[in-house]
Amino acid sequence: MWFWIALIVGAGIIWMAWQFNKKNIQIRWYEWVLGVLGILLILLTIRDVMDAQAEQVTKAPGMMLLVTGLPALVILALTWQLIVRHPKVKA
Repeated sequence: MWFWIALIVGAGIIWMAWQFNKKNIQIRWYEWVLGVLGILLILLTIRDVMDAQAEQVTKAPGMMLLVTGLPALVILALTWQLIVRHPKVKA
């Protein structure tokens, strides 16, 4: 399963970079860092929730969604807003 998740995430990052290049949007280094951090936190959340459910723990999946999943979504939303609010560059 992790092979397919890595393949999808890698293809998504390549597609996003291609779209940014096609639309002439310049992404700053810290926006890439925030985006990768958000994706890594989402992957960590998925792994921990699946492991907790496999062990049949009742409270842990919900807490992991709250502790790591919510900050990951906030970081990804922040990154998205930083990119969307760039001034338009004319080619």
